[in-house]
Amino acid sequence: MSGEKRSRVLLSATGMDISDWLPVLAERRETVTEPDGAGDPTITYAVVWKQPEGVLAALPNLKAIFSIGAGVDHVLTDETLPADVPIVRVVNDNLSQHMIEYVVWRVLDHHRQAREYRQQQSARKWLTHPQPTGDEVTVGIMGFGALGEAVAEKLVAIGFSVHGWSRSQRHHAHDHLPRRARRASEGFLAATDILVVLLPLTESTAGIISHELLSGLKKDGPLGGPVLINAGRGGLQNEADIVRALDEGVLKEASLDVFESEPLPKASPLWDHPRIFITPHAAAESDPKFLLPPMLDQMDAHDRGEPLRNLVDRKAGY
Repeated sequence: MSGEKRSRVLLSATGMDISDWLPVLAERRETVTEPDGAGDPTITYAVVWKQPEGVLAALPNLKAIFSIGAGVDHVLTDETLPADVPIVRVVNDNLSQHMIEYVVWRVLDHHRQAREYRQQQSARKWLTHPQPTGDEVTVGIMGFGALGEAVAEKLVAIGFSVHGWSRSQRHHAHDHLPRRARRASEGFLAATDILVVLLPLTESTAGIISHELLSGLKKDGPLGGPVLINAGRGGLQNEADIVRALDEGVLKEASLDVFESEPLPKASPLWDHPRIFITPHAAAESDPKFLLPPMLDQMDAHDRGEPLRNLVDRKAGY
């Protein structure tokens, strides 16, 4: 209709290839990668990853901002964000499944002493090691929201003892899981053989993986030392502290998927450390085929007057 207002989606991203994202959006909505001026009235929704600062500030008809990644710190770092526009985070079964697979893989790899056996293979040594069973090993999960619970459920099914820590004290659906929902006190850390970090990055969690925190992990467990797995955000960890903890024997091994600076600089000592396993932020890559249709469904529903789901609490940071 000639009187109908034009409505477009802004896809704004830096540091990633958006060529696979554009056609999926464009199948259902007219999509642009830049607004027509700072006050473009045609932009009603934005799908973003590390959007340039200010690009969303003055869009008068912007109804909602959708985050491409599981975290939203990359959105909230823009200090010019319009205060009254809701932000929607990704909650997607495909993204969750990838993360579950990554964590289970790394837990089992450390638990079954794969690093030692890989070294023995290189040296052509035939030597077995005592192997504890899963129920002798406690996995502590920091970040015990929906994703953390889903990971815990799989680990419990394999046989591991699992407990979790979260900032909130909300009721959890998986009441059958052993759980400690309080701050990372000495009790939580001291009972943990393998620490899995899935926390969002906020002001209160930045740098939380420190030498002090790692020093509180269980020292006399069946694995011969505690293990760290960080698949949350790079800003959660102090990398110098992780190296120090490994070199001092405070930490036995670490699997790191995220880093303070990405891509990880070639000069970083993490690359060559014999007790660190590195993946390039690949634990749960965002796939437009799975992530965009639910976003588009939410846009359609919101245009019909229905409320948005999975909204971000800006004060909490997630």
